[in-house]
Amino acid sequence: MVSGSDALLQAEGLAKTYDGEPALDGLDLAVAAGEIFCLLGANGAGKSTTIGLFLGLIKPTAGRALVAGVDPARDRLAASRHLAYIPEQVALYPQLSGLENLDHFVRLSGRRLTPSALLEHLSDAGLPQDAARRKTRTYSKGMRQKVGIAIAAARDADALLLDEPMSGLDPSAANAFARQLIALKEAGKTALMATHDIFRAKMIGDRVGIMRAGRLVDVIATADVDAARLEEIYLSHMAEEA
Repeated sequence: MVSGSDALLQAEGLAKTYDGEPALDGLDLAVAAGEIFCLLGANGAGKSTTIGLFLGLIKPTAGRALVAGVDPARDRLAASRHLAYIPEQVALYPQLSGLENLDHFVRLSGRRLTPSALLEHLSDAGLPQDAARRKTRTYSKGMRQKVGIAIAAARDADALLLDEPMSGLDPSAANAFARQLIALKEAGKTALMATHDIFRAKMIGDRVGIMRAGRLVDVIATADVDAARLEEIYLSHMAEEA
């Protein structure tokens, strides 16, 4: 159990309603520094809404999200200094190379790195050296996601928010992405990841939260279960919804 005082990411009674329908219903959650927490659930379960509330992209109907103690609904800029965001599709400037995109996004965060340091981040993220100077319009989705990981690492953000970042990746690319995320965790970074993928959630996460109809219905330590048992628990919760 993570206490509020230990949490880098925290939700307190967090709720969001659209036209009277709850997208998120009273979420209480604490994610510690150096922890990967995976939100597992079907479409409409509230995973992306949770990510959006932590980013400050949407405002809560009730409760609050806290990023290193900062409420993004009140001060989005201050909260964003602690965050890096990797969506399902990393948006890059297609006319720029991977290296140029990385340099641009790092400068936006207020940091400046040498070309050699930028290339090292791209290499650490698994992007081949010959691709770093190619225009990103030629990149596969897996390559774009690697640039996204490099951006997060180069910005030196405390926490990563990830919304289905491995959706559509082939198994090799998904494995590479997972390894890089674990490496960032081992460097002390925190991650909150929304996913449909039970196997990756078990592989990557320290804890998995199962969401259904806007509610967090279960939290499981991945060390306590194998992937088959996690799937069994997940399916039992989904059967309750049906």
